[in-house]
Amino acid sequence: MGTEQETNKTIVADFNKGFIEQGDMEIFHRTMHPEFVNRTPNPGQDATGAGVAFFFTEVLRPAFPDLEVTIHDQVAEDDRVVTRKSYRGTHKGDFAGIPATGREVRFSVIDIIRLCHGRYIEHWAVADIAGLRAQLLAG
Repeated sequence: MGTEQETNKTIVADFNKGFIEQGDMEIFHRTMHPEFVNRTPNPGQDATGAGVAFFFTEVLRPAFPDLEVTIHDQVAEDDRVVTRKSYRGTHKGDFAGIPATGREVRFSVIDIIRLCHGRYIEHWAVADIAGLRAQLLAG
């Protein structure tokens, strides 16, 4: 069996593929700690797990229904996992007030997840939303 850090990296990778990419709410509920706090919520987003679920199920995936997550790097230390990843999707629905363009877009995200007993308890992120908006508004 692997180290706690390797286990945590697997949990984060499974969450990205299962919930963020595929919308599997069972993985979401199994992974989110009841006391979860999102330290960098999107504007107007509640900082709880419910806010995370809302963003992906009601905002991001409806706008990009073929959303794919590619994990490029993961680093784990103590109870934290840092993931450098990118999202790819086709803009088929409204996103941040921008109507569907049909454009394929890519944008990068770096997440820091703190886990407690194998569940997400804290989250910080840096996402290239400016780059995403530029792709949607181009030309």
